[in-house]
This record gives sequence, C-alpha cells and structure tokens, in this order.
Amino acid sequence: MSSAPAPADPVKPALLTLAEVIKTFGGLTAVNRVSFAVDEGTVVGLIGPNGAGKTTVFNLITGNYQPDRGDISFAGRRLNGLRTHRIIMLGIARTFQNIRLFQQLTALENVLAGCHYRMRGGILSAMLNLPAQRRVEGQAIEQALQALEFVGLTQQVFTAAKNLSYGNQRRLEIARALATQPRLLILDEPAGGMNEQETEALIGLIEQIRARGITILLIEHDMRLVMRACDKLVVLEYGGKIAEGSPERVRADPRVIEAYLGTEEDA
Repeated sequence: MSSAPAPADPVKPALLTLAEVIKTFGGLTAVNRVSFAVDEGTVVGLIGPNGAGKTTVFNLITGNYQPDRGDISFAGRRLNGLRTHRIIMLGIARTFQNIRLFQQLTALENVLAGCHYRMRGGILSAMLNLPAQRRVEGQAIEQALQALEFVGLTQQVFTAAKNLSYGNQRRLEIARALATQPRLLILDEPAGGMNEQETEALIGLIEQIRARGITILLIEHDMRLVMRACDKLVVLEYGGKIAEGSPERVRADPRVIEAYLGTEEDA
C-alpha cells in the first residue's frame, strides 16, 4: 500500500509588498502604480535612470512620504499612515543617498543613536542614573561596538565621523542602521562615491549582512555591484515599473537596455 504524498510546503508570504502604489507632487506623478515584493532573506535592487522615482519609493516605505493610493505592507502589517519611528521599530532601517551622520560625534556615538531605538528605560531612571539604566547603557555600548566591528571600523571607534574617509562614513551609516536590529535594510546608493576597492569590500559586506538573515533592498547605479549582489531587480522609468526579474533576465530586456543601459550597441 503506497503512502500518501507529503503535503506541499505553503508559500511563504513576502516580507515587503508594494501594491499599486501612487505618489504625486502637484501635477507630477513620481510613482505610478508600482507593485513588487521582496522575499525574506533576499537582496533586491531597485534601479532606473535618474528621476525614475526610486528614492521616492524608499521614502514611501520608510514613512517619509505617504502614498496617495495603493498599499505598502511589511511582515503582514500595513505601513500606510505610520510614522517613521514606528516603521523603524517594526524592523526597517535605511541609509541615505547623501550621508546623514552626526559629523561632530564619534563613530561610537553615531551608532549608539541607532541602539537607542531599542533601549528600554525611562526619563526618571536616566536622570537618577539608576542601576537598571546603567545596565541598559552598557548593553547599548556593547551592541554598538559589535556593529562597528562587523562593518570593519574597530580602529575608528572614537574617531569623529567628519574625520573618516568617505567609504568609512558609508560603512558607519550601515552600522548605525544595523544597530536598530532590522529585518529589512534599505540602502540608497551605498556605493556612491566609492572607489573600486571600496566597492568590492561593500559587496562582501552586503553578503555578510544577508548571511545574518537580514533582507536588503537597495538603489544602486554601479551595475557591477547590482549584478553580483542582487537576486532580483526591479526597474523603474518615469515613475512606473518597466521590468522585474533576475539580473540576467533584466539585463537582456530591450526596455531596460533602451531606458537605462543605453542602446543595444552600447550594451
């Protein structure tokens, strides 16, 4: 008597989902009915020409903007209407196209700012410097040091952010974002301004972050990084999605070649 076949594994829902999202500014439609999903544990690249709407999509996900229409969901929770700090607490962290560090503060102090999102302690305990508050502060410092070690900034712990190299400032931003303990890390042009050696090191760092179980969504113009680091690409043009799929499939898409990579002869 043959045994019954094992039941198929249920399809795991995506970690992040955008459905028919629209965002307008005056008469300009910056994001036009964009839909895509980011599966947990993957690296997804959002690419397209300048002005395609990529950063606007990031700002919609992180609560800096609110969509006019459509839905954005994270881990089964609708993000529409939530403020940025609530979205961070749910497990989404980001870096920015233009570096946003506290330039006068040390690397450690910058990362501690990220740790404080997860700290449990009241104003009174902080004012009285109670033992519980000291324990929380000690844990935060330990977490910050671990984040700095992870991104390779152990030797720059007490260096002011303004005195770090450009590449190390990028790494510091990533360390601060990781200190919030995200499930999804959003990187806005992380290789911007980096030289070839720094970009190569960044690819390795992205792989290490993914190995920790953190999902990554990134905007990036460096196609070498995109092709090597991403499992899937979503391509925008004039605010709308024109292609989605594996890097190999997207690279061969005539619409992408024309809109983003240049003419077929150039490609």
